[in-house]
Amino acid sequence: MARAIPVGCTHPRPYTIAIDSANARGFQSHAGMKLSVYFQSKPFFSKRKNGVSRAMSAVSTPLSVNANRGTASLGEITKPDFPILKQEVNGSKLVYLDNAATSQKPQFVIDAVREYYEAYNSNVHRGIHFLSARATDEYELARKKVADFINAAGSREIVFTRNATEAINLVAYSWGLTNLKAGDEIILSIAEHHSVIVPWQIVAQKTGAVLKYVNLNEEEVPDLEQLKQLLCKKTKLVAVHHVSNTLEIVHWTQKYGARVLVDACQSVPHMSVDVQQLGVDFLVASSHKMCGPTGIGFLYGKSELLTSMPPFLGGGEMIADVFLDHSTYAEPPSRFEAGTPAIGEAIGLGKAIDYLLGIGMQRIHEYELELANYLYQSLSSVSNVRIYGPAPNTTSGRAALCSFTVENVHPTDIATFLDQQHGVAVRSGHHCAQPLHHYLGTNASCRASLYFYNTKDEVDAFIKGLKDTISFFTSFQ
Repeated sequence: MARAIPVGCTHPRPYTIAIDSANARGFQSHAGMKLSVYFQSKPFFSKRKNGVSRAMSAVSTPLSVNANRGTASLGEITKPDFPILKQEVNGSKLVYLDNAATSQKPQFVIDAVREYYEAYNSNVHRGIHFLSARATDEYELARKKVADFINAAGSREIVFTRNATEAINLVAYSWGLTNLKAGDEIILSIAEHHSVIVPWQIVAQKTGAVLKYVNLNEEEVPDLEQLKQLLCKKTKLVAVHHVSNTLEIVHWTQKYGARVLVDACQSVPHMSVDVQQLGVDFLVASSHKMCGPTGIGFLYGKSELLTSMPPFLGGGEMIADVFLDHSTYAEPPSRFEAGTPAIGEAIGLGKAIDYLLGIGMQRIHEYELELANYLYQSLSSVSNVRIYGPAPNTTSGRAALCSFTVENVHPTDIATFLDQQHGVAVRSGHHCAQPLHHYLGTNASCRASLYFYNTKDEVDAFIKGLKDTISFFTSFQ
């Protein structure tokens, strides 16, 4: 039986996305999990070059669909799905350890984006013809996938943005400029990404609000006891990255009626996130860090908050009616999505979510914890290396990344040598976290960051390359 999902948009005619569970098709990923690709009860079909008709939503399956799992790790199982990882770089097999900056894309997602442009490219919400209706259906289905992925109360709580940075700016300019006044306080931590800090600096300058910063504790993580002490009646917003204690932070802020914005760019791709359980007011994430395309991110906002917020940008799509002397505005999320959106990118994000769910977020999380411990222990064995942040322990896991420095060797030299001599991609610099680096007494660091398609063998290759790098540069000292 088909169930109709209402779609909220400014389409010239009412419509729904019909999901026919009886006719749902699926594919087996080589991770051994079935991903369902749903068609409308009367699916659109396109003619392929070989004369075979297929529904437009059906894209190619992962490359290792028939792989024998055996005792292979999740990284070994999934790696064949990512064509970019098969290449050599500077004469060495590519070892990609820069996933905190951006993740790679599986063939399943690449094919979905290409199919949009080949088969049903059209503007959304603005036409009644075949291509426009199809594009609109897929675009809004992607929104629903995001909502379900983070357990939002509904699709209307999901606003598509260019990235997480724009999502934070949306909240800052729309909610912040409307609700903050001189003397109000905004609490951040010194460990935040620039995209969390800078928008609120601008808003504070415009409104007279005051920024308060939480320092690090002895384990080099934000000091939550200090945060708790900073909370007061003047506190209007707490903006932090997603940490294991987010639920406690929300509970503390509720006493003072403050809002909580969470930067979940480094959590949503790696673990199950439930916004209703967390109770946060706003949450942001980026597609490109979760196997999806660049140029698309999203803002989750509680429905009552989004409804109360004025537009961030003006133009087409975000209006109800336009007169010469004034305009009225659409309901969220359309109110915050002025102009033509990133349609293909949104569809790709939806397919990335399909891919991740096919593996299982808990499975990804557990594997990455194992990989994180292996990376930390391996890197700890290298002489003259300083790893920032706490060691893994039995009560709290460590993210699958390590930021580090090497005594008397510049991080950029390390990253360059690893790339050119060993084909290992890591990142060097301040990682858009200059205040954090200043606090730690360094201008830059190296960062090796892993994802579920990485393996222990790649960690070993990185460590071998790092030792060679250190040996090379220290030979001149």
